[in-house]
Amino acid sequence: MAKMIITASYLSLNGTDLSAYANSIELSIEVDEKEVTTFASGGWKEVLGGLKSGTLAIEFKQDVAASALDSIMWPLLGTVVTFEVRLTNAAVGTSNPKATGSVLIKEWSPIAGGVGDVAEVKVSFPTSGAVTRATS
Repeated sequence: MAKMIITASYLSLNGTDLSAYANSIELSIEVDEKEVTTFASGGWKEVLGGLKSGTLAIEFKQDVAASALDSIMWPLLGTVVTFEVRLTNAAVGTSNPKATGSVLIKEWSPIAGGVGDVAEVKVSFPTSGAVTRATS
């Protein structure tokens, strides 16, 4: 089994490559659990998968310079935008699949941190609609 160290992931929001600002990306997908147990279930709980949803969590190194991260993200607040993530910034392929979809930019922290801290922004955006995985 191959092992991998994440060193150069790819992140795009609204068609803009934001990889240079991000140091942590996590795309998690889940399915609602719906109980369908009946008297005929033999004393065992039965479940089916319901609606799918996802979350794109990102940790950014903040940059408030003109045309930098904060000026890119601020106008997106409250909108649904496309995203693409990959484990590496290499070309998409069978060894480097991409995940794409849309997310709601529901939060943004232009200022966060304390004395001596690195200026960072930690956000979590819910997916909107289908998330796809592709190798081409």
